[in-house]
Amino acid sequence: MIALRQVALQRGTQTLLDNADVTLNNGVKAGIIGANGAGKSSLFKLLLGELGPDQGDVEMSGGQRIAHMAQEVDALDRPIIEYVLDGDVALRQAEADLLAAREAGEAHREAELHGLIETLDGYRAESRAAQLLVGLGFVQTDLSRPLSAFSGGWRMRVNLARTLFMPSDLLLLDEPTNHLDLDALLWLEQWLTRYPGTLLLISHDRDFLDAVCDHIVHMHHQTLELYRGNYSQFERTRAEKLALQQAEAAKQQARREEIERFIARFKAQATKAKQAQSRVKMLERMEDIAVAHVDSPFHFTLPAADKTSRPLLVLDQAQLGYRGKTGDGSDDNVQLDKVNVTLLPGSRIGLLGPNGAGKSTLIKSLTGELELLNGKRVPGEHLAIGYFAQHQLEGLDVSSTPFVHVQRLSPTASDQDIRNFLGGFGFKGDDAFGTVANYSGGEKARLALALVAWQKPNLLLLDEPTNHLDLEMREALTQALASFEGTVILVSHDRHLLRATVDEFWKVADNRVEPFDGDLEDYRVWLKARLEESRRDSRGEKAERQNQQPSGDSREARKASRKAAAELREKLRPLKKQRDQAEKAMEKAQQELDQVEQVLADPELYTDSARKAELTKTLSQQAEIKARLDESERQWLSAEEALETMEAELLASEGVES
Repeated sequence: MIALRQVALQRGTQTLLDNADVTLNNGVKAGIIGANGAGKSSLFKLLLGELGPDQGDVEMSGGQRIAHMAQEVDALDRPIIEYVLDGDVALRQAEADLLAAREAGEAHREAELHGLIETLDGYRAESRAAQLLVGLGFVQTDLSRPLSAFSGGWRMRVNLARTLFMPSDLLLLDEPTNHLDLDALLWLEQWLTRYPGTLLLISHDRDFLDAVCDHIVHMHHQTLELYRGNYSQFERTRAEKLALQQAEAAKQQARREEIERFIARFKAQATKAKQAQSRVKMLERMEDIAVAHVDSPFHFTLPAADKTSRPLLVLDQAQLGYRGKTGDGSDDNVQLDKVNVTLLPGSRIGLLGPNGAGKSTLIKSLTGELELLNGKRVPGEHLAIGYFAQHQLEGLDVSSTPFVHVQRLSPTASDQDIRNFLGGFGFKGDDAFGTVANYSGGEKARLALALVAWQKPNLLLLDEPTNHLDLEMREALTQALASFEGTVILVSHDRHLLRATVDEFWKVADNRVEPFDGDLEDYRVWLKARLEESRRDSRGEKAERQNQQPSGDSREARKASRKAAAELREKLRPLKKQRDQAEKAMEKAQQELDQVEQVLADPELYTDSARKAELTKTLSQQAEIKARLDESERQWLSAEEALETMEAELLASEGVES
C-alpha cells in the first residue's frame, strides 16, 4: 500500500502539494496526470525517498522492490543486452558468486548458487531480456552492439527494457512512450497490462492510460484526487463535476458548439465503414471530453492558406532514401521505391508502418528537405507547407523569446496580435517574453507548433507532434487539427489524435507506400500477423512448408473439411445469441439515455438551486447509462466481427468441400 497523508511539498518558491491525501492499494495500475509543472515527477521522487515532504507522511508497504526508469542514460560500451541484464542486481550477484565458488572449488556452494539462480529465473534471463528489446523495436543483430552506438531516443528504449527487466513489486514509469513508435507502444501496452505488481504511470497518452490503468490520480491545485477507472472514466466524472460549476457555463457552451462543428465535419467526410464506425463512437464522447478540458489554458486554431492548388503535391515514380558517398547511385540507401502520391486539398492521412520503414523519410521527401533519389516531385502553384518534427525544437533560437520568433516571421504584425496568438499556445502575458533557453521540452514543442500555425500552411506535415505535450495541449491540438481546412499528413503514436483527425491511413512498409484499408485495430492485427510470420521465417518453417507437396483431394481431407464446417456452424450459434443480446441491451440503454437527456435539456435544472441534488443524480445516471451503452456496443461489435470471420471461414470450407 502507498499512502500520502496531509503531505505538503515545495520546490523553490513553488508549492506543489498542500495537505494532499491519497491511498493506493497493492496491485493497482494508476495513471498520474496533471499539467506540466504540477509535480508529477516530484511525486515519484517522494516515493523513491529522493525528496522528503515538508509536512505530513509518506507511508509504503515494507519490503517493496521498486523499479524506476531513469531519465538519463550514459553512453556505455557495454552491449545492450548485458546492460538490460544488469538491471537484475540479485541475479548478477549470484552469477558473480557462482564464478568465485567455481574458481575456489567449493562444490557445495556451487550447488546452492545454481539453485538460487534457478529461483531467480536466471537461466532464462538472456532470453527474457532479448524479448524485451525486440518488443521495443530492436533487431537481433542490435543486441550485441554497445549502448554508445545508439542515439538518445534508442538509449531510452534500452533503459526502459532494463527497467521492465528489474524484478519489482512497484513499477514507476515517467513518460515511457515519449521515444516509442506505435508498434513499440502497442507492445508495451500489452506488457504492462500483464504486469502483476503495482504500477504508477506518468503519461500524456490518453489511449495508453485507458488500456493500462484502472485508477487515475489527478494532480491539480496542489492536491491529489483519486478516480476509479481509466482516463475516459476520469473525464466523464470530472465533466459531471465541472457541469455543476455555474461560473464555467459560458465556456462550456462555447466548447460544445466547437464539438458540434467537429462532429458535422467528420460525419460528412468519414467514408470507410470501419473508420466511420469507430469515429462515431469517439464523437459520442467528444462533448464529455470538451467539458472535462474546459479549464485548459490552451485554445488555438490552425488557419489555412487563403489559396490552394489541385493537386497540392505529386510524387511520381519516386525513389526515396539517402544518397551514398559515390553519387552514382551504386551505394544509395533506398527506403521507399515506386512511390506514387497525389495530395488533394482537404485530405487527412495518417501514416502507419513498422519502425524504420520510412515514414519520416516520406514526410521529409514531401517537404523537399530530402532530395528524391529518382522520380519527380511536382509542387502545386500555391503549395504552402507547414512542417513539424522533433528535430525542429533544436533549431529554435534559445537566446530569443516566443514573441521575437513570431515577429521575425511577420515584422509588420501588431504586438497585440502576436501576444493574442501566443496566448492560445500557453504563452500568456509575460510568458511571451521568456527566454527559450529556460524552456522545457513541452514548452519548446508548443512554440514550434505555434510557428507552424502562424505561417498558415495548406499542407500540414506532422511527425510525432505530441512528444513532450501534456494532455491538455494534446487535446487542444486535436481540436485545432479537427477544424483545420487544409491537408494533413500525420505520423503519431497517439491513437486518440489519429482517430480524431484523419480520414484514411497509408501503410509504409516493405519499401512501399500504399493505402491501408482498415482502422487502428486492423493495423494492430496486421502487426501481430507480421510478427508471427517473421518468427516462423526465422525458424525456417516457411521454407519447410514451401518444400512440402500439397496433398491430394483425398477422402480423409473432404471428411475433415466437413467436420470443420460443422464445428464452425456450431460456434456461430452462441455468437449470434451474444450479438442479439447486445443489440437488445443497446436499444434499452439508448431509450434510457434519451429519457435522461430529456430531463437534462430543461434549462431550469441548472439554474434552480433547489434542484441541485436532482441535477447531480441525473448526471450520474447519464454517465452510468453511457458506460453501459459503450460496453454493449463493444460486445455487439466484437460478436459481429467474430461472426463475419467465421461465416467467411465457413464459406471457404464449403467451397473446398464442393
